[in-house]
Amino acid sequence: MCAGDDKNCPDFELHHRQFKETLDRERRSFLRSSFAAAGGAAAMTAGGISLVTPKMAAAAEKHQPAQRAYHHLPANADTVHWGYFSKSLKPRVEINSGDFITIEALTHHANDDAERMVKGDPGVESVYLWTKEKKGVNRRGAGPMDASLFGRGPGEGLGVHICTGPVFVRGAEEGDVLELRIIDVAPRPCANPKYSGKAFGSNAAASWGFHYKDLLTEPKPREVVTIYEVDATGERNWARAVYNFTWTPQTDPSGVVHKTIDYPGVPVDHSTVKENHGILKNVRIPVRPHFGVIGLAPKEAEFVDSIPPSYTGGNIDDWRIGKGATMYYPVAVEGGLLSVGDPHAAQGDGELSGTAIECSMTGTFEVILHKKADLAGTSLEGLDHPMLETQDEWLVHGFSYANYLSELGAGAQTEIYKKSSVDLALRDAFRKMRKFLMTTKKLSEDEAISLMSVGVDFGVTQVVDGNWGVHATIRKNIFAGGES
Repeated sequence: MCAGDDKNCPDFELHHRQFKETLDRERRSFLRSSFAAAGGAAAMTAGGISLVTPKMAAAAEKHQPAQRAYHHLPANADTVHWGYFSKSLKPRVEINSGDFITIEALTHHANDDAERMVKGDPGVESVYLWTKEKKGVNRRGAGPMDASLFGRGPGEGLGVHICTGPVFVRGAEEGDVLELRIIDVAPRPCANPKYSGKAFGSNAAASWGFHYKDLLTEPKPREVVTIYEVDATGERNWARAVYNFTWTPQTDPSGVVHKTIDYPGVPVDHSTVKENHGILKNVRIPVRPHFGVIGLAPKEAEFVDSIPPSYTGGNIDDWRIGKGATMYYPVAVEGGLLSVGDPHAAQGDGELSGTAIECSMTGTFEVILHKKADLAGTSLEGLDHPMLETQDEWLVHGFSYANYLSELGAGAQTEIYKKSSVDLALRDAFRKMRKFLMTTKKLSEDEAISLMSVGVDFGVTQVVDGNWGVHATIRKNIFAGGES
């Protein structure tokens, strides 16, 4: 049935008008609640109150200035860091608790099709600038700048995501919790007039994908890139495949040959690949805009690979971290140092091939600081992992190693890629959900275990990010019995 997105439908105009009216009502309603004062925003939801109670919201409001500000952080070569987190990065902007900020985030796969994802966009062009003489962003990854390990390039591609930031939150200190409300997420329109009104993304079935050593057809192994089209106007809520190609050795402007996808931002010479059009015919991919990477700087190391997620967030790769969601992050360093990247148009649980539809996005956020001194006896007391709240659900994210930087010692950033498993991630998700139910809902351990078995959904978040992920989801309305 047409939902206002099929122009071949005889009643398209009627259906589309109804769809837009519904969308506008939902958006107005959401914005009213999101831009409300902190105390009023802790409203009742489908199954009970938010993790942030009115009392907690009032305590947080005491640390906010009377006048809230709005900030905009564009993405360009001066505002991004590529492939790593660092506690020593100079903040790109400073904000107060309660402020709103719009952050532009770029995909690190844009050079898979520069014609569609780079050309004509000054910000993107500045980041992707790479000639024999100059790179817009030289370091790409947490590895050595002299490329002495693998010879790939500065940073060695040990971390791949273009992260915009960091954002310094005034007053944030270790032990505090940062609440991040995602107000909006929208695709970055293609700046090439040839593709007006469209946005594009790339999906790489890559060497780090779960499938890579389990292929059926020749050639084996192979890496395949699929380019997807997304409607940037909001009229169509699905993506379609445009074409795909098998990766061939690519020579970057510095003269390094990349036989595989092993260094981010390598420009693909399309004269060396065969584009296969007419693929995935009649397939519509539901668009679920979100950010694969939102995180704070960890304290354990100077440069931290952006790929493995950890206790301060980072590359969680959960499609639910989109518009309307709220994330909670433990603060590890002064100011928190929030960065946003790895924007996705769509992703399935597991992210099996290694990537999502990697598509540049812009997000608007409300940032609220909860001081450690105000958290005693609350649901956020002692929070030591990223927590997700939606209108209807609470989610915890389990990892093979909850804090791999601490648990695996000096070689953690190498060892994590050797030691991860779904079993370990499931164990961590179980432990985090058990703690959540026992502390937030005051259940006994036996009650919590029984409820987890009958009412909590465990799912594989991703098996491609070094530190594998399993999420545990519980619906809020499970606890609605006390309201009747």
